[in-house]
Amino acid sequence: MKPDFFGYPLDLHPILLTLEIAAITSAVLLIIGTPIAWYLSQMRSRARIFLEALVALPLVLPPTVLGFYLILVLNPEGQIAHFAKMLGFSGQLTFNKVGLIIGSSVYSLPFTVQPIMASFEALPQQIVDAARTMRASFLDRFFTIIVPLARQGFLVGAVLTFAHTVGEFGVVLMVGGNIEGQTRTVSIAIYDHVESFEYDQAHVLSVLMLVFSILVLMFVYGLNRRLQTKMD
Repeated sequence: MKPDFFGYPLDLHPILLTLEIAAITSAVLLIIGTPIAWYLSQMRSRARIFLEALVALPLVLPPTVLGFYLILVLNPEGQIAHFAKMLGFSGQLTFNKVGLIIGSSVYSLPFTVQPIMASFEALPQQIVDAARTMRASFLDRFFTIIVPLARQGFLVGAVLTFAHTVGEFGVVLMVGGNIEGQTRTVSIAIYDHVESFEYDQAHVLSVLMLVFSILVLMFVYGLNRRLQTKMD
């Protein structure tokens, strides 16, 4: 039996699945996106423009296009699926939770990389140089000086990535499918409810998404204003 939300039926599974995928995606992208952001922030060659454009591509590329190519790349007969089998994993990387995480990670990559890269570029270079002259190793400098100083970028990147993943539709539909109880996220559930003329259920989920989005944006803008106040 579905719980009620102010008298309206609420399906919890798409919500819980969406939050789970968003949390895993945020963690994965913090691990993957941090070295990418650092490398780009330190890069001085002309190739940086191309690499930055490549990272930002999901911002302008239609989600269905991205999802289509992910389906081709992740097909069970492809090299990536073959490599996954060699590592002991299932070769089925689409139309399941794994597909949702992969698609979400690719689609939300710029939301992690760009804020962290901006924080790296804003670091006081004299502090980093001072640590280098004290013969601190790179990893020591990175985790004890650079990361704490750039924590604003990490926090903003994590929050934006989580929020963006929660609201995804096109990519997750293409790569994960619309399997009830397995890959149906909140955005897909809203679409299904509207298509079935179940406007009450669609309204409940839409209100939750609206409130969540406003709170996330308020948090990010408040954090940025707080940092600006400190700098002034």
